[in-house]
Amino acid sequence: MVRITALMDNVRSENKALIAEHGLSYLLEWEGRSILFDCGAGAAPLQNAHRLGRRLGGLDAVVLSHSHYDHAAGYRDLLEAGLGSRVLYTGPHFFEPKYACDGVRYTDLSAGFDEGFLAGHGVSHRVVEGRCEIAPGVFLVGGFARTHPFETIPERFVRQTPDGFVRDDFADEICLALAAGDGLAVLVGCSHPGILNMIETVHAALGRPVRAVFGGTHLAEADGARIEETVRGLRAMGLETLGLGHCSGEAAECAVRAAGASGCHLAAGDCIFL
Repeated sequence: MVRITALMDNVRSENKALIAEHGLSYLLEWEGRSILFDCGAGAAPLQNAHRLGRRLGGLDAVVLSHSHYDHAAGYRDLLEAGLGSRVLYTGPHFFEPKYACDGVRYTDLSAGFDEGFLAGHGVSHRVVEGRCEIAPGVFLVGGFARTHPFETIPERFVRQTPDGFVRDDFADEICLALAAGDGLAVLVGCSHPGILNMIETVHAALGRPVRAVFGGTHLAEADGARIEETVRGLRAMGLETLGLGHCSGEAAECAVRAAGASGCHLAAGDCIFL
C-alpha cells in the first residue's frame, strides 16, 4: 500500500497546526521506500513533515515537476537541512530562468538554485525525457504531446534562453505515475502543458488507463467553457477520482463534483492510501 501525504498545498487541512501556503509537495511512502514529489516554495513542507512525524531524510529520490519556485524552491531548504536525497529527477531545460512578464516588468519565478548548487551537495541530477521507471511500478513521464488546442499557456510565462526570452512551453514539466490495481494514479504539479495532453501521453507511454489524478491543473484562471471541457475529457478517459488542488481553483473542483466524479482536495496534512 502506498501512502501519499500532502506536505504542502494552498489550503490548510483540518490539522490546524500545519502551515499552508502557495505551493505543492507530496510525500510517497511504501514498503520502506520514500519519494518526494515537489518541495513547495520554502522550508514550510519540512516543518509540516516534522509535525506529522514523516521522515524526509534518506529519501530514495526527489522529483521536481517543473522549475517554478512554488514547486522547486523548497528543494534548497531540504538539502541545506541535511535531508532529501542525493538523486534528483527533473525534466529538460530545468535551469533556464523562468519569469512572468507584464510587457515591461519581469518577475523571477525560478527555483533559486543551479547545477553548481547540486554539485556542491553531491546530488546526481537525472533528466527525464519520455518515460522512466524510478522504482517498481513508479514512473516519471514527460515530453507531452500537445493535441488539445484549447489547453493554452498564459502568454505572461516566459523563459530566458541563450538567444533571449521566449514564451515558456514548459518542456521541463514531468509527472509521476503509480501502478494502482489495473490502472494508474498520476501526480501532477501544475499541468502547464494541459492536463488532457498529459494524461493522454501517460496512457500512451505506459499502456494503462489512468484512474486517478492528484495535484494542480492550472485551471484557476480558466473560463467555464475550458473547465467543463477539461472535466468532461478526463471523465471520458475513464478517470474515477480527481483530486484537484493547488492551482486548480474552486470552479474546477465544483465541476468535478457536478460531473459525478469522486473528488477531493489534498490540503496540507491530508493523505490518501492506494
